[in-house]
Amino acid sequence: MPKNKTHSGAKKRFRVTGSGKIMHERRNKRHLLEHKTSKRKRRLSKDTVLAPAETKTIKRMLGK
Repeated sequence: MPKNKTHSGAKKRFRVTGSGKIMHERRNKRHLLEHKTSKRKRRLSKDTVLAPAETKTIKRMLGK
């Protein structure tokens, strides 16, 4: 029986915590940062928990 492969794009974007939650980086922190406020950039720096609706799909992609 062949093994399932981990989705290469997903493993670069998501990580699983010890308790099983999926964490990801926020969008809008890559470019055009000059006009964004410092408060906004700080908020975007922190990782967040993935929305529950997508958790099942991403876990399958990561092979968890």
